[in-house]
Parts: sequence; structure tokens; C-alpha cells
Amino acid sequence: MRILLTEDDTALAELLTRICKQEGYSVDWVSDGMAADLALTMENYDALILDLGLPRLDGLEVLRRLRKRGSHLPVLILTARDAIADRVAGLDSGADDYLPKPFAVDELQARLRVLVRRHYGGATSARLELGKLSFDTTTQQVFVGDREVEFTSREREVLSSLLHRAGKVISNKALTSAISSWDMTIGSNAIEVYIHRLRKKLEPEGINIRTVRGLGYVIEAADGHSD
Repeated sequence: MRILLTEDDTALAELLTRICKQEGYSVDWVSDGMAADLALTMENYDALILDLGLPRLDGLEVLRRLRKRGSHLPVLILTARDAIADRVAGLDSGADDYLPKPFAVDELQARLRVLVRRHYGGATSARLELGKLSFDTTTQQVFVGDREVEFTSREREVLSSLLHRAGKVISNKALTSAISSWDMTIGSNAIEVYIHRLRKKLEPEGINIRTVRGLGYVIEAADGHSD
């Protein structure tokens, strides 16, 4: 899962990046509104953490432009502007949630998880489940039945993206985008490598990752059900 972080305070941006990576997200960081607007038109993200007091282009204008383009990207406003009028303006402009600074790390992590789950149609649970497989998005642990299965961080990111769209095809390009960030280049065959590793661990447990030629991959339980 990939997040765009907009924050002009370098120290806070570094903290937020660490927090997001602990949650298993890839993070791109920009420090001004014009860069944010450009990134949102050029890249695919799963969520946006948006500061309002950005240089060059105010955060609210970034948000308005995003919604005007028809994007339904989940947006969490994180800002020192905590007056009721500011919150109302942010929500009316298309934000999904609003968290004033200073904030508690646990609350930020929880709100991000809820935003992403809602976006993919799973608003009530912190677990992604398929057959005997259970992925705890809070702890980043993966279980088959009662047994924990170990994955690398990149394998978990690919698995998470597949599970968020269980039963539906996700393209190689979308998977690559989900685990990429500007500070890390993903090789052209990296997804194939991660899919191969996931299959070795999951197929004996009744979880299949099927290749749809020319389109991408779909994760399914062996009985053909996606939930």
C-alpha cells in the first residue's frame, strides 16, 4: 500500500514516514502543495496525509483539485489548524478524516487503517481474511488457522494489496506501484518473484494466486470463494 505524505516540517515528515512504514506502507513525501498536486496526477496512491499550511499551494486547494479530477482517494487532513471552521472547510472540500496536531501516534495509525479499509470495502475489521488465511493489519502478522506464517516486508505488502482486492484481478503495474516509493526502485520482474514466494507459502494452505494472462493476478481460496 502506498501513501503520499504532504508536510513542510522535515522533522515531523521523517516521524510520519517512520510511522507509516511501521504500518507496512510505502511512503512518498512532498513538502509543498504544488509538488503534492503534481504527484497526485502522476502516481497512484492508496491514501493521502494532507497538511493544510503548505507553501506554494494551500492544502485545501490541493484537496479541491484532487476531488475535481474525480478521485476518491482517502484523505486524512493532519494540521495545526484545529478550529471548528477549519475542520468543516476540510471536510466540505472532500477530506475523509481530520486529525489536529499534536496527535497520538496510535490514533494516527488507527485512523489510517480505517481509511484504507473503508476505501476497499472492509470498514469494520482490522483483519483481511480469505479461507484459513488471516492478515492482521494492526500487527502485520499473517496466520493460517492458528499458525503464524513468516513473510518479508515486501511479501506482506504484495499480499496485503492482493487481499484488499480478493477475488478481483490486480495488475502487475498496480502491485508495483503499491510497493514502490520514490526512494526505492522496484525491478521489472520483482512482482513475479514475490508472487512466486507467496505461492510457495500459501498454496499448500489452500490459498491460490492465479495469473490472469495479460491482466494480472487474483488471490482466491482453493474452493473458489474470495471471503
